[in-house]
Amino acid sequence: MTFTSAGVLRGMQVGIPLVIGTFPFGLVVGVISGAKGLSLLETLVMSGVVFAGASQLLALELWTDPAPVLAASLAALVVNLRLAPMGAALAPWLDRLRGWKLWGTLATLVDHSYAFSIAEIRRGGRDAGYLLGVALILWMFWMVAVGLGHVLGAVVQLPPGHPLYFAAVATFCALLVPVWQGVRRDLLPWILAAAVSLGAWEIGLGAPWPLLAGALSGAALGAWMELRRR
Repeated sequence: MTFTSAGVLRGMQVGIPLVIGTFPFGLVVGVISGAKGLSLLETLVMSGVVFAGASQLLALELWTDPAPVLAASLAALVVNLRLAPMGAALAPWLDRLRGWKLWGTLATLVDHSYAFSIAEIRRGGRDAGYLLGVALILWMFWMVAVGLGHVLGAVVQLPPGHPLYFAAVATFCALLVPVWQGVRRDLLPWILAAAVSLGAWEIGLGAPWPLLAGALSGAALGAWMELRRR
């Protein structure tokens, strides 16, 4: 395993197309942040440190005056628990990193960089700089998008259901392609995860519980199926 500047640059290059899907998502986060009363500086600090669009939107939905810091933090924690198994799957690279290489990579890890890096590992890739490169280009454009969204939010009023709001969902759906391992391994866990999530939503559970319930059920079935194969 290596970690090179060439790997970082290659990761940034292959991550550029992902910006098309995440940029509108960042605009939405910026617009909502401004509507909730956050200053431009507060919005940029939150986005730069948290760098997790789903949990940021959830925290903003809960944001009132006075701010429910504990509730918002707990909700963000639940949504971001999915990063723990992602880190475990990336152990072939992460276990061999130290210092800023490790912490910088972990701080910028998102679904997109995970999906691309898992595909790279399966192809025999050995340069962990690739993971940081994909995440870094996304972080840079994310900050630009959030800032623009905050500044332009007062000028451009998007109606509910505008296609811009679907950009993030479309991006996450596209990310499923490189992590798909075939019908035998993934079909049943993915179906169960989707069914449990939709069922939890239908019975009235609010975010983030449908997401967490679906993720845990699908992961549990996948782990059980993997143990049976051994």
